Amino acid sequence: MAKKKKIKKSVLKSLVAVLLILVLMFVLISTLKKDEEETSNKKYISSNVSEVLLYDLEYNESIKVSRGKTVEAFSFKEKKEDEIYIKIKYNDDFYLVNQNNLTSNKEDIIKEKELFVRTNLTVYKDSDSSKILSYIKKGERLEILGYDKIENGIVNKYKIKYNDIEGYVYGKYLVTTLEESKKVYDKNGIQEYMAKMGNSLGGGTATELDYYPYEKANFEDNKMPEEVRSLYINSAAVKNIDKYIEFAKENNINAFVIDIKDNTSPAYNSPVMKEYSKTNYDKALNDYEDYKSYVKKAKDAGIYLIGRITTFKDSYFVNDHNEVAIKSSNGEPFSHNGSYWPSAYNRFVWEFAVELGKEAVTEIGFNEIQFDYVRFPDRTTKLEREGIINLGNTYNEDKAEALQNFVMYACDEIHNVGAYVSIDVFGESASNYVTAYGQFWPAISNVADVISGMPYPDHFNPHDYGIKEVVWTVPYKLLNEWSKYVVSKQEVIPTPAVVRTWIQTYNTSKTPKVVYDADKISEQIQALYDNGLTGGYMTWNSGSNLVKYKEVSYAFRKVYE
Repeated sequence: MAKKKKIKKSVLKSLVAVLLILVLMFVLISTLKKDEEETSNKKYISSNVSEVLLYDLEYNESIKVSRGKTVEAFSFKEKKEDEIYIKIKYNDDFYLVNQNNLTSNKEDIIKEKELFVRTNLTVYKDSDSSKILSYIKKGERLEILGYDKIENGIVNKYKIKYNDIEGYVYGKYLVTTLEESKKVYDKNGIQEYMAKMGNSLGGGTATELDYYPYEKANFEDNKMPEEVRSLYINSAAVKNIDKYIEFAKENNINAFVIDIKDNTSPAYNSPVMKEYSKTNYDKALNDYEDYKSYVKKAKDAGIYLIGRITTFKDSYFVNDHNEVAIKSSNGEPFSHNGSYWPSAYNRFVWEFAVELGKEAVTEIGFNEIQFDYVRFPDRTTKLEREGIINLGNTYNEDKAEALQNFVMYACDEIHNVGAYVSIDVFGESASNYVTAYGQFWPAISNVADVISGMPYPDHFNPHDYGIKEVVWTVPYKLLNEWSKYVVSKQEVIPTPAVVRTWIQTYNTSKTPKVVYDADKISEQIQALYDNGLTGGYMTWNSGSNLVKYKEVSYAFRKVYE
């Protein structure tokens, strides 16, 4: 009996010993794990490229992650092939990463020290506004000082230094090598095509413009209709918005172009006008809150809203800022057909137009901003060549180059507030040359979301395109021929804009005089659609004459295919 008790006691001691060993092992493992956890710390993936390769714990290639991602790094280090690797935890899994791709400082997430300008670019004063500091041309080297933000490893804006300039530029216009920066986009024969475009008028050289693909905007909470059928409503007529809404509902109209600022007709006393142009502010035709309520009524009715801004023709702005004007040889602002023109080379003028557009989106509710008069004054080439006028060309740009640069700037800034950009151009801009006033269809269409030609029949010469009849008497023939030029320009560029065309909705003043009735309106639209230009139309009638709109309403109700 005593012997059995001794055996039981011995077994019990053994069990206790085993349990103690297990407890000690558990404590040891827990301690080791705790020690490892205690030596881990938060790090960021860093690189001079957007993605970094991670390896599994056996050094096999595993996944790529965007730089800027937060990971948990441990004290484990191992040297392999002269490189040091660190153990990290990312999305609850363990990996190895080269120690050169880890940093504890957000400022060191990007490792670029220099980049090169692929596309002429605007330099901003700071990272979060539209204020312009300077401009840098293609092929230049930039020192990288920092950045504003990263999304999916891609830098939005870099902080840069260029000579004595320090500011911010969009990363999408930069490349890593000088050789790459000096290349021109030449896919699908685009440079050969552009070399055939004439440049004798002084507007610029087609081959010197930028044709790299440009990402078009597509906002989930702000969808652009595939076919826009729009009335134009000027700064004064907007007071009668209820009548236009009623007409739209009855006549297949789904959009309005409403003036924000026309030359000497500012639509409302905008806070941006108060900051940039007191005369525009004081001369406004509508109170801010009243104007806002008019626009809201249209938006509540389901109307797509396009805000029109006359950009480089603004007598009031010149009145406030003489220094930005196109000047006569005596230093005074140059009057062109009774109006004064801020120079399209001047960046302060760009700022005003774009800030006004941003305000109209965020505070008033517009879906799209349309910039009109994106050009230099026409019929002034001789005056320029003889030195009679001075355009203030600070950065030694061609006219077409400056206008394309403005469109890039406008798109970048208006897209930031969730709206689209459309640009109005003369019908002539679709011709096989760069116009004297700087508009060239491919250069603008490749960047803008929407391009809106103005091929008003009574603006053409009587027998343009070899048409035997006087062209404004046969609008279908005229617009059919014009559309072919548009199509040829749209096909050659990589990222063409939507074509949405202004149609003449007024009677001609030229002889022979023609009443533009519903048939004449319809002929213009049909010619566009017959050539595949189905992005829609807008009615140009400077007085926004509702009586006229009603007279030709059949043309709007008609379905075009």
